[in-house]
Amino acid sequence: MSGVTLRPWAYEDILPIAGLEKECFPDPWNFRMLADAFFSENTLTVAAEENGALVGYAFAVLAGEEADVANVAVAQACRRRGVAAALLGRLEDGARERGVRTLFLEVRVSNAAAMALYLKRGYVGVYARKRYYGNGEDALVMRKKL
Repeated sequence: MSGVTLRPWAYEDILPIAGLEKECFPDPWNFRMLADAFFSENTLTVAAEENGALVGYAFAVLAGEEADVANVAVAQACRRRGVAAALLGRLEDGARERGVRTLFLEVRVSNAAAMALYLKRGYVGVYARKRYYGNGEDALVMRKKL
């Protein structure tokens, strides 16, 4: 992950994040949804930057002692370099600092790479949500105790 820095989102990041959403997900969050998340006091954000360009991001929605990892995404050209693991680690640290004890996330059952990352970081599968995604694909709900 050499050359990549992690930091909280800035408002100026929302447009490039919306672009990465479209690149990475078939059902992306739009600019308005991302802006609403940015301005919420219950959202924890992390951006990955390399050479002045946004190359990844993650965010979680906090609710007391629990939080939901909403998205973790890395630009195609920067994958397999530890950026997603670093983003997730920073989110976990920030959530722990804010009193979160349990993190949840949903992952597409077809996304083996993401599942492998989450398992490696200590997440465990809890149950499946049938037809969770817009295209009818199931999601695996995963949990990590902090």
